Parts: sequence; structure tokens; C-alpha cells
Amino acid sequence: MPTGGEQAGYRPPAGSLVPGGLVGEGRYRLLAQCGAEPRAGVQFWRARDGQLRRDVALTLLTGSPADAAAVERARRVLERAAHTARLDHPGTARVLDVVAPGAGIGPQEGVLGLVIADWSAGTDLLDVIAEHPLPPGTAARLLEPLAAAVDQANHTGLVLGIDHPQRVRVTPDGQLRLAFPGPLAHAGMRDDVRGLGAVLYLLLTGRWPLPDGPEGVPPAPRGHDGTVLPPAALFPYIPLELSVAAVRCLAEDAHGGIRTGAALLQVLERARLADDQTQRLVALEEEYEDDGAVWTTRPPSNDKAQRRKLAIGVTALAVATVGVLAWVGMQLISFFDDGGPSGGPTITATAPGDTTAAGGAPTPKPVVPAGPIRPADIKVFNVGGTPDNPRRANRAVDGDPGTAWRTDTYKDQFPALKPGVGLMASFAEPVSLAEVAVDSPSDGTVVEIRSAPSADPELGDTKVIGRATLRAGQTKLQLDRAEPTQHVLVWITTLGQGNRSELSEIGFIRAQ
Repeated sequence: MPTGGEQAGYRPPAGSLVPGGLVGEGRYRLLAQCGAEPRAGVQFWRARDGQLRRDVALTLLTGSPADAAAVERARRVLERAAHTARLDHPGTARVLDVVAPGAGIGPQEGVLGLVIADWSAGTDLLDVIAEHPLPPGTAARLLEPLAAAVDQANHTGLVLGIDHPQRVRVTPDGQLRLAFPGPLAHAGMRDDVRGLGAVLYLLLTGRWPLPDGPEGVPPAPRGHDGTVLPPAALFPYIPLELSVAAVRCLAEDAHGGIRTGAALLQVLERARLADDQTQRLVALEEEYEDDGAVWTTRPPSNDKAQRRKLAIGVTALAVATVGVLAWVGMQLISFFDDGGPSGGPTITATAPGDTTAAGGAPTPKPVVPAGPIRPADIKVFNVGGTPDNPRRANRAVDGDPGTAWRTDTYKDQFPALKPGVGLMASFAEPVSLAEVAVDSPSDGTVVEIRSAPSADPELGDTKVIGRATLRAGQTKLQLDRAEPTQHVLVWITTLGQGNRSELSEIGFIRAQ
């Protein structure tokens, strides 16, 4: 793998490797980037084949054509990827073609090679573990097909190149698949097994144990000797055999490590079978004494006194049921009136010092809202340390109050560690806002609405245009100045209870 300096000095031509751009002499239109290995100069894209009119997975090898070492590495990757085209297994996408400069790649594209494979429908692996790690049995089931693909490839002397979690996707039928094949020039069969162990570790813990992990995924913790701690040290419920297998796959030494896909498959199968057995609940047969009072073939009794008692009992039960239903209904009405978005407090928020006009004139009238507008992009804005849950930022504007972006849990309240944290929303063009509505269960959270000159400004360059203390439910911040801005920061200056805050939904309302 090249060092950071080998790739850091080269940048593809501006506007080429972006959504909507064309590569492969115009044949492939880039749709969405699915990941990247910056140090290796590799990018993973979903693209549209303009000739065959279907989506494909592109592994793009970037680098300067003047860099002889980079050109040679790319040539080696294309050669190895072409060999894997003969492998047919559900655990890996089928390689359709490889393209080199001068044979399907223009000289100005900034690309040293393309590996084209079938597009794998489903979900990004990192999205699956974004909320929390998977149960051990589920992790074993997911990984089995990928481990089987490695086993079959290694038996034929092929290397698949499982070195990065963003190469892997989860298919709709719940299986892991290598979606972006293309083994790096230096990779060997042992690296595929090490990659399997890293993916297993990620599924069990939500952490990546190899160097150069993807952005937003925390690294695996290590002991005093520098070795990765086993998954069971983080989560004691993980079966010991599965935890040990993940670490043994990662082991560098030849003794005691798992070196083949077949060996890992045996562990995964045992873990899956053990989980299947615990999921089967055997019904317990209970013995009842039949006194003839309930189950009987005798004709019903015609006793008038018994019928009268039965009628009284049924009437009492009906009255009680109606009372219970009425009480439940009142509780539900009270719940939705108090906790729903429409029941949240409305707070008028203005920038400090703007409560009156110049010369002591009356406060300007609030601007009139025209309608909602959704940002084109949203990301975590952070001024110190690591960003808080950056992969979940879009949950605050996805239209689903059941999902949320959460801050980390801090030992001390802001500004002890840093002045705050927030979400930067960027719009397609400058917009005048009348109102910002924030759905949050984190009572007591203090937020500021700030206009920003760019998506990555200095905090001091932003301007406060609203401030409020959130209440559980929906809090509406009405802005009295409709200054057009393209970037709006929702900045948390005081965390909620437990030194943690959660934003379920942020709504931006355009001014007339």
C-alpha cells in the first residue's frame, strides 16, 4: 500500500470524479460515491453504464500518469482483478471488465484504471452497524457467504482484496458481498483472511481493527502491548469462540492464527447453529385438571339463578371495560397534546442586541413564513476533538422523527471540553429563513441558530440569528430577521440531561 505522501500530492482534475461526472471516455456516469481508500488512491462508486443502460460498481484507481510507481501499481491491480473474473460465487460481485489508460480511459480523466463489476443492491455495511453492533448469531450469518467466497477463491489461487469495509455491502437477502473487487498490488491470500477477521470484529463491536479505517468508525482498542483487544473484552455477551476467532484472523504471526477461510467458516457455522438452537423455544405441556366446568359436552344449565349471576357479572365487566377504555383514551389525548410536535413550546429567538431597532425603535415584526425548505447537505460541525456521530447527521433532516442525531455523552457540561457542537445545514442557494423548528426529547438543551459564510467556517465568523432552550417535544424558533444565507448552523451550547443531547428532526421554514 502506498504511503500517504505518494497519493497526497495528486488530485484528479476538478469536476471529474464527482456525481454526474463521466469516466471511461464517457461510458460511465458517476452516480454516488460509496467509499474510498485515500492512502491507496482507490475510490468506490455506483455508476451508470451508458451503453448497456444498467448500474455497475466501479473501483477507480486514481493517481498521476507521471508517477511510474502508481501506474505500475494500477496495472497490477487491473491484472489481478481480471483473474478474479472467472470466479462465480454469491459472496462476491462478478467482475465484468477492467479498463486501462489508452484502452477506454481518456488521458485527462485522472484515472489510472477501472474495475467494473455487477452492482450489488442492498445496504452499505457501515450503515448496518451505525446504530449499534450486531448480535453474534446475526454477525455469523452475514459473514458466512463472504468467508465461503474467500475459501473458494484461495483454493484457486485468487485474491479478492477484502481490505476495507466500504468494499462490502449487505444484500437484500441478508448476506455480505464483496461489492467492489480489485485486490491491491501487494495483497495476498492471508490478507483476505485478515480482512474477514476485521469485518467480523466490526460487526461484533462497531469498531475497525485495521489501520486506515473509514471516517466516522472508531478504531479498535488496543492493550499495553499494542495488540487489538478481543471483542468479548468490550461486550462480555459475545461468545468466546467467536471473539477469539476474530482476533486470530487478525494475528500477524503464523502460530495460533486462522489462515484460511475454511477454518473461519467452521467457527461461523458453529456460532450460527448455537444461535439457532437458542432461538427455538419448546412449548411446555402443562397439565390441567378437567373439572367439567369449562370444557363439557353436557347441555347448558337452565338454572335461572345461575343465569342471573352470569348476567350481572357480564354487565359489571362491560362497565369496567368502558371505564378502562375511557381512561386510556384520556391518557392518549393527554400524551399527544403534551409530547407531540404540535404541543411543543414556541419560542421567539432573536440575535443578541437585535431586540430593538437603531435609536430605540420598536422591535421589527417577525417575518412571515412561506413554507418548508430542505437542506441539500447536512454534516456535523465540530471545533475540537472528533465529530459526534458524523454518519448519523442526516437523520436530523430525514423527515422521520423516529430517527435522530445524538451528541456524544460528555463527562462535563460545555464549555469544559469544547464550546459546543452542532449541525451545519447547506442549501442549494441562499435562502431567507423565518423559522427553525427543532424536535428533541432533550429538555434543557440550549441551541443557537447561526448564519455562516461557508460550510466550514471559523465559529467566530458565524452570526447568531436565534437562540432558545429546547423543551421535550417541538420547539419553534421564530427569526425576526430574514437575511439570506446558504449555510445555517444549529449550534448546541448547553447539553441536556446526562450531558448529552438528541435532535430528532430539524425543520427550516422559508420567509415570504
